[in-house]
Amino acid sequence: MKAKAGLLGPKDSVQNIMEIAADFQSKLEVIPYIYNEPSESEAIVEQNQHFVDFWICTGYTPYYLTKKYHKQQLFFYPRFNQGSIAIILLNILYKDRKNIERISIDSFFKQQFIDLYQENHIPLDQLHLLHNVGLPSSEIVEYHANLFRTRKVDICITSLRSVYEKLVSMNIPVYRVTATKENIKQTISEGYEKWEKFHFRNSQIAVMMIKIGEMMDTAAKDSISYDLHRLNLKIQNSVLDFAESVSGSFITTGIGSFLIFSTRGSIERNSQEGNSLLFQIELLTDSKANVGIGYGDTAMIAEKNAILALEHAEAYGTYTGFLVDDKGNITGPLHQKKTIGFNYRVTDEELSNKLKKAGVTISTYNKMASVQKNLGKHAITAADISEWLKMTARNARRILTNLEEQGLAKIIGEEVPLTRGRPRKIYRIGT
Repeated sequence: MKAKAGLLGPKDSVQNIMEIAADFQSKLEVIPYIYNEPSESEAIVEQNQHFVDFWICTGYTPYYLTKKYHKQQLFFYPRFNQGSIAIILLNILYKDRKNIERISIDSFFKQQFIDLYQENHIPLDQLHLLHNVGLPSSEIVEYHANLFRTRKVDICITSLRSVYEKLVSMNIPVYRVTATKENIKQTISEGYEKWEKFHFRNSQIAVMMIKIGEMMDTAAKDSISYDLHRLNLKIQNSVLDFAESVSGSFITTGIGSFLIFSTRGSIERNSQEGNSLLFQIELLTDSKANVGIGYGDTAMIAEKNAILALEHAEAYGTYTGFLVDDKGNITGPLHQKKTIGFNYRVTDEELSNKLKKAGVTISTYNKMASVQKNLGKHAITAADISEWLKMTARNARRILTNLEEQGLAKIIGEEVPLTRGRPRKIYRIGT
């Protein structure tokens, strides 16, 4: 599939990259977007983001200035390496016969200059470095000009075209560092490959199952309850609105039971709408409502994952949603502070055997490991597990004891409860 890449930067850099990008024309259409000043970057992206699949910036400055859009689209820029810098320094030495110890440099990559100088035992005491990101061109020009006028430097290096042209017009010796051809090729390849993966991921089938348990039970007992059918129509209207927001198809599978087919990208872009849907259902009915979302390369896999997600949501509690992706990763409860992620699959035979002996499922074990990670202290107690996984403290203690016996958990300490009682054992899972 042919992608469209927006190329953002000054005219000369854009033209240079366009020539190199011609090698990728069979799979990539590059659309140039030229600015006179880096400050124009944000407006250009805002006006044209819907016409391209991803962006290639000619340098770090436009990349940085458009960071507010990075969650919506993929952005890339060629990295300067020490090779780019070394070429400039060699030109200064052999073409201009200038002292490379007395230089002013504006760049985001300050550390690369420092590393190169240190590795080659070049003194740094007369090297003047300016972090240029977010600074207006006029301020950067004045920085270089002032150092040159006061004879603190013999030559300047910049990565910005506007700064370079202004210093040239002031008869100040200046070089402009640019990415190498190889760096640019790598950036274009990386951009296309990541977009391709991103596009494939967003195109995966998504199935959302919505179930209102008590309504289904009531319908089974009384199929002619008019109030129940009126309530179902109200809920159906909310579900239909959500289906429209994610460009999905909508199916009623019974009283209080609904199915939405869409794409992963649409569901993820409208994740807050899903939370709003559960809230609307909560306002309409006091019945237990849950949502399960499944992603997959086929409708069958996505539906299977949605069923598994719904089972986890129902086991967790009322008005909760869980998600199972194509890799078997389970996340939930969605849109809550205490959200955990775990996997229901295991490929470690030794671990699988130990869990069987402990009488603990892989999903429970992975849930507990995820809780431990979320707590951020590499430790866990039965009380933590009880609270996060909605199980009794007694059951949590039993599981931890069984894991410890199989070497899958280790007692690392004790804590004294605030109220009276025996000290609680502190465990570390995954030892």
